[in-house]
Amino acid sequence: MKVLIMTNGEYGNLEWYQERKEGFDQIICVDGGAGWARKLGILPNWIVGDMDSVGGDDLKFMEQQGVQFSRYPSQKDTTDTQISLQLADELGADEITIWGGTGSRLDHTLSNLYSAANFVKKGRTVQFDSPILSIYLVKDVLKLSGEIGKTVSVLAIGDGASGVTLEGFQYPLHNVEIDSMWQYGISNVIVSSPQLVSVASGILAVFYYRELP
Repeated sequence: MKVLIMTNGEYGNLEWYQERKEGFDQIICVDGGAGWARKLGILPNWIVGDMDSVGGDDLKFMEQQGVQFSRYPSQKDTTDTQISLQLADELGADEITIWGGTGSRLDHTLSNLYSAANFVKKGRTVQFDSPILSIYLVKDVLKLSGEIGKTVSVLAIGDGASGVTLEGFQYPLHNVEIDSMWQYGISNVIVSSPQLVSVASGILAVFYYRELP
């Protein structure tokens, strides 16, 4: 099952999303993400969170359309995005795509990445997507077809990663260990296609930049 999670982060060019909004089995909006869904003409299956950032008009519209709500108090131990990941897991998601999951709040971005990595450990596929950046969370093998000359960064998530191999990049790696407390996989460059990123143990976050900010 493919699940789309729309958070209330940064989106950028909305036309990019219009071309990719089909093909999801379930769509979950995180609080103010409902506003982005409405702008894109997307009717979600669920809206979750404490509803502190969703506009009144958007809230009323979604209620009239029969969207399911899962409301939580503002004072809680989990973020709204974590709640949406839990719901996606309960729905039986195999593949989770997150829109708006990165942005100016670095704390939220890091929380989203680490929380998503927890579900990758369970065997789920999780990808953060936007017009300028895709972030793939990898616990085995990732095959990319990125554009030559584009920038890719590879970071270890959690306790570090071992058996890391990179092929198709200016700076290849072969069966190395990356310490999460001292990263050295930043700003690599694609030199051939396809590209291969593999890891024997641990989880990698692979940042593919279509454009550098």
